[in-house]
Amino acid sequence: MERIGQGGDRFEGVREIAVLRGGGLGDLMFAMPAIEALAAAYPDARVTLLGTPSAEALLDGRTTAVHAFEELPVHPGVRDSGEGAPDLEDFERRLRGRFDLAVQLHGGGRNSNPFLLRLGAPHTVGTATEDAEVLERWVRYVYYQHEVLRGLEVAALAGAEPVTLDPRVTVTDAERRDVRARFGVERTLVAMHPGATDPRRRWSPDRFAAVAVARLAAGDDVVLVGDDSDRPAADAIVDAVRDTVDADAAARLHDVVGTLPLSELPAVLGAADVMVGDDSGPRHLAVAVGTRTVGVFWFGNVINAGPLDRGRHRVHMSFVTRCPVCGIDVTQVGWTAERCEHDPSYVDQVTPDLVLADVEDLLRTR
Repeated sequence: MERIGQGGDRFEGVREIAVLRGGGLGDLMFAMPAIEALAAAYPDARVTLLGTPSAEALLDGRTTAVHAFEELPVHPGVRDSGEGAPDLEDFERRLRGRFDLAVQLHGGGRNSNPFLLRLGAPHTVGTATEDAEVLERWVRYVYYQHEVLRGLEVAALAGAEPVTLDPRVTVTDAERRDVRARFGVERTLVAMHPGATDPRRRWSPDRFAAVAVARLAAGDDVVLVGDDSDRPAADAIVDAVRDTVDADAAARLHDVVGTLPLSELPAVLGAADVMVGDDSGPRHLAVAVGTRTVGVFWFGNVINAGPLDRGRHRVHMSFVTRCPVCGIDVTQVGWTAERCEHDPSYVDQVTPDLVLADVEDLLRTR
């Protein structure tokens, strides 16, 4: 596969590579194809991911592209918070001079580029906004670009060609069987994640509940996944389902929101026949473990985060261009955009019947 963007020659003598990618689960998934490209381009090098503890919990033993993990310190624009995070000076003292190549896959570079340069790597590549310090090789950061392709364009600066366009996270067949046995799945398992970091990207619980009720009525099992922040939505879905279906169907609704360790999330998603979710980390992880997905997106986010194929993944878009409360233009996004204080759902234009139709089609054509 040809390189994405202008690219550059491979660097000589690279034995240690650092990749900077903090943020959430979705951010990590978007970076994985670039990391795989770097690992393939430099097969004798060790790749160290500079990220959050969740990255190691999720990826350890599930990828051959990352060989070591280093937890990021709290630093503006790199990591906002983290109990027990390493001290910045200690982090720099331990790692400075270790890496031959440092790769910035963490945003526009205003904060992440100076942070990366502290490591003292002889070679650096990454993105840069117009007000960011640039690295040895860099490409302009323009907000509306698919995040996977952005990462691959950065990897190309180091001479790396893509080996995959989708993130890849390994789940074994044995893990899939164990999950289905744990839930007592006899037919089909549908996973749902009713959350997103930005509340404006969240499809309302009553819509998820309508999909769950229909699939339970069809004889499927449904599992709700998410973290503690998704608890209110999960409770609303569970209550709505129990008010609608009989006891036998209600018993096939499995709620593991807030109780499932992150290290086990890939297996649960990998065991599902299809996953329904917002534009969120678990939906992107479902793509990585090979599960078919139906996603509910604000149309602007499809540019940056939508799945790339439609045989396995379906996308439903809402075309909201102004805040439903105050009318401000919401298409101007990114670090310079004005942000109103309102958080209504931008995606409730999407109706459950549309999502259900694609769930049924994916199950029929799997």
